[in-house]
Parts: sequence; structure tokens; C-alpha cells
Amino acid sequence: MNDLKGVILAGGLGKRLWPLTKITNKHLLPIYDKPMIYYPLSLLVEAGIKDILIVTGGNHAGEFLRLLGNGQAFGLKHINYTYQEGEGGIAEALGLARHFATGKKLAVVLGDNIFEHSVRPMIESFRRQRKGARVLLKKVNDAHRFGVADVRGKRILSIEEKPLKPKSNWAVTGIYLYDSAVFDIIQTLKPSSRGELEITDVNNAYARKGQLEFDTLDGWWTDSGTFDSLLKANQLVARQAKYEARSRKHEAGSMRQEAGSMRHEA
Repeated sequence: MNDLKGVILAGGLGKRLWPLTKITNKHLLPIYDKPMIYYPLSLLVEAGIKDILIVTGGNHAGEFLRLLGNGQAFGLKHINYTYQEGEGGIAEALGLARHFATGKKLAVVLGDNIFEHSVRPMIESFRRQRKGARVLLKKVNDAHRFGVADVRGKRILSIEEKPLKPKSNWAVTGIYLYDSAVFDIIQTLKPSSRGELEITDVNNAYARKGQLEFDTLDGWWTDSGTFDSLLKANQLVARQAKYEARSRKHEAGSMRQEAGSMRHEA
């Protein structure tokens, strides 16, 4: 289970959430009853990944250490941290993990993405994958907001970032699985028109080699990088938490009723 390392990308200045992010990092904002960073961290730990690096940045990076420490609350013995200067893009942030990866495969999660269900099945599929990369796709109605995959059968031909006229409604979610070749790919990238190294360019490099595989997502998924999506994330997580609480209460009541029936029969 220790063949895969986890990387959470939690840098940036969160300008789209200003002034909420004037005094803290976006990834420390609350999603219902937990800080945002708890969700990707829990996602990786639940999938069996215990060696994790958090890439942060901006003026509030030290708050991650104050909040998470070495991850004892998540059953971890240690959390690694590194710092991204400026806003050079997701791929640049991932490049900072090279010293951490040491030739291992990586599970990379965007720190503002939240998933309803476990991604353990996807992780297990990637463990069996000999080389290349793997992404998780979700059908959406607003594909123009995301990277959009052009899918043919079981292959991704290419991914287009935030297209005005999407070729499909398959959005690329914020979890990416890479072999160690990802760092060589990052070194070949040139900044986009936004002045950033784009993760879509990384994925397309794998697609051109025929090494980009995918799974499709069951359940809901959302990012939390805008006011609308932050509100949506809070609503989805709250609804799920209340549903699970009702289910536990119902299950406990059924168990008490069953125990009472057994005593009566005795």
C-alpha cells in the first residue's frame, strides 16, 4: 500500500473568493463543519495513502501547520509541506513534489475539490496500471468551466481547458494519478496565456503517448473556488452529513428494537 504517494495542491491566492481570502488561505475556509483541506486529506487517507505532501503558498502557509500538524487526527505519523512562490499554475506546484516522489507513483488532488464517494477503486486500478496517467471524469452540465475530455471508446484523445464550445460534457475532476515520468513532462512545459504551467498540458502529453486512462465518477463532485461553488460544496456536504446522521440513528434504533425482541423471546 506504500507504493503510492499523495500530493495535495493547496497554493494560490484565492482571488475569486476575496475578501474571504484576505486573511486566510482558501483551502482553510469552512465546508460545513470542517476546513476545506480536511476533505482531500481524508480522501487520500481513506484510499490507503499515508505518505502525503501539501503544496501551499501565499501569505498564510503557516496556518496549515498550525491546523494539521503532523496529521495525527487523520491517523498519520507525518505530513510533508512545501511552498510555491507566486502563482505559476497547478503543474508548477506539482513540480515541487519531485524531491518527495523519489520515483514513486503519485495521487494528486486539488485542495478545493470535494468528492461524495471514496476514490479507492480508481487508486486500485492505477496500482495495476503499468505506466502512464489516469484521470477521473464526471458528466456535467457546465463543462465550459473545466477541462473537457474528448473521449473515444476507452481512450482520451485530448483535453481542452475551459472551452467555449465543449466537445463533450465529460469534465476532468481534480484528482490525477501519474507515474514518475510526470516531472520530466513538467520540465518541457511552457507557460500558457495565463502565464501558468497548466495541468491540462501535462494530461495531454500523456494522451499523445496513448498513456492517459480514465475512470468515471459516481456520486457528486464539486470544486470550491468561487462563491457559487463554495456555497454548493457546503450544501452538498451538509446534506450528506445529515443523511448519514439519520441513517446512523435509524440503524441504532433498529438494533435496540432487535435486542428488545430477543430479550422478549428469551
